[in-house]
Amino acid sequence: MIDGLKEAYELAERLGVRMAIEPLNRFETYFINRADQAVAMADAVGPKCGVCLDAFHMNIEEKDFLAAIRSTGRRIYDFHVADNNRLAPGQGKLDWKAIVRTLKEVGYDGALTAEFVAPVDRTPVTPYPDQLERNPVNISAEQLKFIQDHGSSVLSEEFYTGLAEKTASTLLPLM
Repeated sequence: MIDGLKEAYELAERLGVRMAIEPLNRFETYFINRADQAVAMADAVGPKCGVCLDAFHMNIEEKDFLAAIRSTGRRIYDFHVADNNRLAPGQGKLDWKAIVRTLKEVGYDGALTAEFVAPVDRTPVTPYPDQLERNPVNISAEQLKFIQDHGSSVLSEEFYTGLAEKTASTLLPLM
């Protein structure tokens, strides 16, 4: 893996692209699950290889969420934001004030990349009655069937807009 990532890193360097290793939770991979593992891999790959932390994955894997941010420090190249339930920041239980404060402490001034992946709730008690797109456009019937057969659906523009608005209203006052 290191040899392959070094090849990608060398190409990225030549092209002026920053490369970062993102730890994912154990339900998505067994390979790199924590910030310390990502830092170790970044160290092995190259001196300018960074780390991309993701609040959703960190909530599952890190013993001390804020300590993981502190120990990664200036190696953080990007930070993905989604709450513990993978909805928008502010729709779960993560302490966004403490997270943003800690990111500032370590000198991170990059993007907070919204990466919410809303679970589809088709039940009668859904708190999001306008979540699903009723008449998707620019998608064939076959594509829609494939998406629905694989446990998902096409989410409505209104629902995504609400997630983006919640992200902004939660995080912008903290910046």
